[in-house]
Amino acid sequence: MPASGGRHRLSRRTKIATAALGLAIAGGALVIATTVGDPGSASAASGGQAAAGQISCPDVASKLPAIPAQAQAEVQRNLDLLNTQLAEANNRLVTSAGQGGPNFVQNAILGPLADKRKSTIDRIAISIGRRAEKPQGLDSLATCALGGQPGTGAGAGAPAPAQGSGGQGDTGQNGTTGNAGAGQISCPDVESRLPAIPAQAQAEVQRNLQLLDTQLAEANNRLVTSAGQGGPNFVQNAILGPLEDKRVATINRIATAIGRNAEKPQGLDALAPCSR
Repeated sequence: MPASGGRHRLSRRTKIATAALGLAIAGGALVIATTVGDPGSASAASGGQAAAGQISCPDVASKLPAIPAQAQAEVQRNLDLLNTQLAEANNRLVTSAGQGGPNFVQNAILGPLADKRKSTIDRIAISIGRRAEKPQGLDSLATCALGGQPGTGAGAGAPAPAQGSGGQGDTGQNGTTGNAGAGQISCPDVESRLPAIPAQAQAEVQRNLQLLDTQLAEANNRLVTSAGQGGPNFVQNAILGPLEDKRVATINRIATAIGRNAEKPQGLDALAPCSR
């Protein structure tokens, strides 16, 4: 199909989603929770007290046993990923308003989200199990639901979403690859530009790559929830500019972590700016 036809359809979908968002906001019915990057506050976005039109997931962090010191970095990384997945699913919920039939949300958003959460929760349990007794029954926390009541299986459906990499909306793994859909923010891929990462630095580098994902998911969520606000420079000044500042700091931490045990990579700052 010609590229112009694809752009026309994207533009039309964007207009529909924007119109639906405006109606929802005007009616006071739409609330988006963003607790990405803060597993400790997962109870806000994934603990259950969600407003109508928002996805709610069970809080995983509060159900974990004592975490061995050797597993804490990996567990935290996966808790952050659960938050990213939920933010992306809520963003997809808004941007796909009006699409599909009556089962669209279940099949295209809640189901894929549950699958992603199950894999992430399994990694958490395995990480703890390497150093202590492996927690059981955490899979029951994978299912999410719309509206303030965490899914319990029958009514909520299966796993969840994510961006272009295979579970994270439309922006790509590590939230940093280019090909974003119309109206979304696109950032350069940092991970693909890194040299070999020393074993001693891998946990810290991975943690910061996940943080780049979180930052991008939050920026895309802000892009949706602030539609129509400010003047012509609002997106640049209020979203893209702050996002670049956060990315500079995070990318610098990645370079520093590598540089402690190998040659420090240079020029990564050039990957900090993003665009629509």
